[in-house]
Amino acid sequence: MSGLSEIARAAGVSISTVSRVLNRRAGVNEETRQRVLSVLAEMPYTPRGLGALQRTGVIGLLVPELSNPVFPAFAEALETRAARLGYSSLLCNTRSGAPMGEEEYVRMLLARGVEGMVFVSPEITNVEVPLGQAPQPSYYAKLVADGVHMVFLNGATPALDVPDVTVDEQLAGYMATKHLIELGHERIGFVSGPARSLPSRLKRAGWAAALEENHLPAGSEYVAHGPFSAEGGGLAVAQLLDTVTPTAVICSSDHMALGVMREAHQRGISIPDELSVVGFDDIPLAAYSSPALTTLAQPIEEMAAAAIDELVLRLDPDRRRQGTDNYTRVFRPRLVARESSAPPK
Repeated sequence: MSGLSEIARAAGVSISTVSRVLNRRAGVNEETRQRVLSVLAEMPYTPRGLGALQRTGVIGLLVPELSNPVFPAFAEALETRAARLGYSSLLCNTRSGAPMGEEEYVRMLLARGVEGMVFVSPEITNVEVPLGQAPQPSYYAKLVADGVHMVFLNGATPALDVPDVTVDEQLAGYMATKHLIELGHERIGFVSGPARSLPSRLKRAGWAAALEENHLPAGSEYVAHGPFSAEGGGLAVAQLLDTVTPTAVICSSDHMALGVMREAHQRGISIPDELSVVGFDDIPLAAYSSPALTTLAQPIEEMAAAAIDELVLRLDPDRRRQGTDNYTRVFRPRLVARESSAPPK
């Protein structure tokens, strides 16, 4: 445990105190905790530099939030697949505003000896750069340079040679919009997540492509942004209903779609008679909402299996891939037509 000794010596605390901080246990005051985390921030990223054991049989799973049901679903699928292959998992919730951010969790995981990590929707995708261009890789590049094994799930960049598994977000936006066009809708709005979110930008590109193919309006006035939440969906669709009055909307997530449906109900707007709604993710609640939500389903179990299988392959010293052959697997979304979409009256 020489790594813990180095951290303790630099922070002027005991090894047991460092252990408590890394394991988020009680008994450490905030000033001491911050001092230990500050020392971690200045240390190398390498597992060897943090004193981690190389073959611990543990991997880290980092998800951006747990309030959206799609992320617990991914976490469960990842953990189940890892367990079948003999690995234990440590789950980290890197939600915005949490006491520990993604970088702090990464340092904690490395210090505790994880062999590799799966980043679900990593923060690297949430940058405002034109589609097709590579964002700055920030601290992920240091992880790559230090030989940390990791896989991105629904978030990658060509600037890094990191395996990634993703659903085709642009195709999802296209398929959702095409479904509504085929029902006869002409004024189709897009309830988007935050403007800097790459998944939302890709879905918007698919939405615009389907509309332009059919010579239908796809201007920015038909797009409204909000947080990835039911409240965010309600606020975004309120803006559209007060301006362009669409007959249908597609949403960046099912969570947002549920907020759209609530806002419509509060305004006395009938779904789908007066407003058709399409979501994305196919969370369990989608089939039980009233009306049942039409959505684009991600093959969560298959995607999770692909991510874990690729990570484990790279962890196995006898099977580890050589060179810089970047691995990318793109899954096709599936339209699940339910009661929330219908021809316009």
